[in-house]
Amino acid sequence: MSSTQINPEEDMAKEKLKKEETLEMRRRLIGQSCRLFYSNDPVKIVRARGQYLFDENGMRYLDCISNVHHVGHCHPSITKAAAAQMDQLNTNTRFLHDNIVLYADRLAATLPEKLCVFYFVNSGSEANDLALRLAQQYTQHEDVIVLDHAYHGHLMSLIDISPYKFRKLAGQKEWVHVAPLPDTYRGMYTENHPNPGQAYADTVKDLIEDVHKKGRKISAFFAESLPSVGGQILLPQGYSSKVAEYVHSAGGVFVADEVQTGFGRVGSHFWAFQLQGDDFCPDIVTMGKPMGNGHPLACVATTAEIAGAFTANGVEYFNTFGGNPVSCAIGLAVLDVMEQEDLRGNAIRVGAHLKDLLTELKTRHHIIGDVRGVGLFVGFELVKDREQKTPATETAAWLVKRLKIEDQICVSTDGPWENVVKFKPPMCFSMEDAELVVRCIDRILKDMDAKDL
Repeated sequence: MSSTQINPEEDMAKEKLKKEETLEMRRRLIGQSCRLFYSNDPVKIVRARGQYLFDENGMRYLDCISNVHHVGHCHPSITKAAAAQMDQLNTNTRFLHDNIVLYADRLAATLPEKLCVFYFVNSGSEANDLALRLAQQYTQHEDVIVLDHAYHGHLMSLIDISPYKFRKLAGQKEWVHVAPLPDTYRGMYTENHPNPGQAYADTVKDLIEDVHKKGRKISAFFAESLPSVGGQILLPQGYSSKVAEYVHSAGGVFVADEVQTGFGRVGSHFWAFQLQGDDFCPDIVTMGKPMGNGHPLACVATTAEIAGAFTANGVEYFNTFGGNPVSCAIGLAVLDVMEQEDLRGNAIRVGAHLKDLLTELKTRHHIIGDVRGVGLFVGFELVKDREQKTPATETAAWLVKRLKIEDQICVSTDGPWENVVKFKPPMCFSMEDAELVVRCIDRILKDMDAKDL
């Protein structure tokens, strides 16, 4: 039996539908806008452990995509905590219970002191929608500044502030204002600029002035701490602090979207916004995907002042499931596993190794235009020409397809032109995993070059 396979008998015994039947039923019953990975030839996953996925035939796939399953798929400590709490109690969150306050206290210890009030919800989209409400209630202003190519969630309120989505739909609302993405590889200010952080921050300052000229007021600047859909972007140093200064001067608040990047993914810090330095602290932080290791759990953290204004409006806020005993038990278990298994340390070590291997690969493959990232948030951009930086979108798609078919490695692409191959794997991703992926990428790129594809 191949080393990439497990004995499928146990899983096959549990299978109720053949892959073709599952696919036919999905096409018939599930909305077609809900797309699958590898939609032309989807993988049917029936089991997972750690950083590995297994299909209905027992074939093992290396998962470089699932940042949701933060400490690893089906971690025994997480499933044990979930089952134990489920067996004891799970109820409406308006009953008094220890788990929610114990979990909030653990989260508070990871954040700057002023971020001390928590609202628990079920998804990153819910968290970002609530952050928008908090900002608008506190400032009594409506307008929001977002970054180009941003995505903040699937609720209507968030589609309105997500250029990645609204440009394909009804377009930009008059209360939404789009600032340039601070991309130092292909943006208006590159890494050769003497101070790209200041330069990009000044574009936000100019935008605020334009908003004021229209007689409007800013409620919030809303940004991912590391723009992901935008192409695995690292914000230049000093950017967030200066933007916060300009936004505060205009009466607005700074919202840091940590839904994808929080919980130690960057390794050196617990939150990606902390990469901007100790002098920077957002007014609102949203979190989601990794919190529950696949269980729906998300949160908004904010200041006592902003929370007070939200309370003062006289409208009760409640979330029936947000912060329920089972969710919080799982959240606590995730934090325990992160500490016990030194997963932040692993992100530092493995992420640096992966980035070094990809950077070395760049010296041998001219199609790799840029390698960037921090911790286990890494991407490399494929270009047809390094001088022109023409996106090699088709090549990126072909590379992803071949990695899946030939090597059972699951990666995906992002960026405005879908030419950035991204890595956001479970935090247990290993040195050997990194070496395997880069070795396979090297082989495929060599083959494509030899065949002039």
